[in-house]
Amino acid sequence: MSKQFVTIDGSRMAYIEEGHGFPLVLGHSYLWDAEMWRPQINQLSRHFRVLVPELWGHGDSEAPPERTCDLNRVTRQHLAFLDALSVDRCHLVGLSVGGMWGAQLAIENPERIDRLVLMDTYLGAEPPDTRDYYFKLLDAVAEAGQFTEDLRNIIVPMFFHPTQPTVPEIREQFHQALSNMNCATIRDSLLPLGKLIFGRPDLLERLSQLPADRTIILVGDQDRPRPPAEANEMARWINCLAAQIPVSGHISNLENPQVVTDLLLNWLPRHY
Repeated sequence: MSKQFVTIDGSRMAYIEEGHGFPLVLGHSYLWDAEMWRPQINQLSRHFRVLVPELWGHGDSEAPPERTCDLNRVTRQHLAFLDALSVDRCHLVGLSVGGMWGAQLAIENPERIDRLVLMDTYLGAEPPDTRDYYFKLLDAVAEAGQFTEDLRNIIVPMFFHPTQPTVPEIREQFHQALSNMNCATIRDSLLPLGKLIFGRPDLLERLSQLPADRTIILVGDQDRPRPPAEANEMARWINCLAAQIPVSGHISNLENPQVVTDLLLNWLPRHY
């Protein structure tokens, strides 16, 4: 299905909408786009009105509005997305940065979120060593004006199982997508968004405000950027369920798509 658009803070945000029923919002990872959720969209849209907004500068969304200076603003922009589509209440599944803004949206607007699924994400501050490392990578990409082959060979493996070639076709597609990123997108979108994502504040203590019975945390058992130990730490703050997706790295919904889809279908009420 073709992308649709809504204007937020003066910029056009792209999104996919498929299916009918109770709204289900899917938040994607940094450096990916809405199609990252395609295996889930194809099945979940039989039961839900599936909405997948694209992060600024990703997919077909325009560059971030000028006021996008921190993750708080990104969260408010996604709340505006719900308002624009007249979504009063929904389920929300957020992976990586999708979970970061998704959790904050649910904490600050509990009446808008029925069930919350946080996948391969972390609401604590980025550990200083990894934050500095990611900043150096972002600066290297910006300086080169492209994702060079050397940089792609560093970045691409971060998203996948570290030892098993689980989805070689998807890995190659992602490798190619990064090589196609133009200088303007890197400068105007990926660099500033990366800096605010990896420079985010620590929100762990606020997680206790989430409803334990309506929240679940999922993580790839081989996720290196967001390891299971972080998922367990968040689950303790919320006092909620946590589960590992087997044979999966950071993009667990693509490396083990049917396990993720079945879990979501079983856990998310359809409100018929």
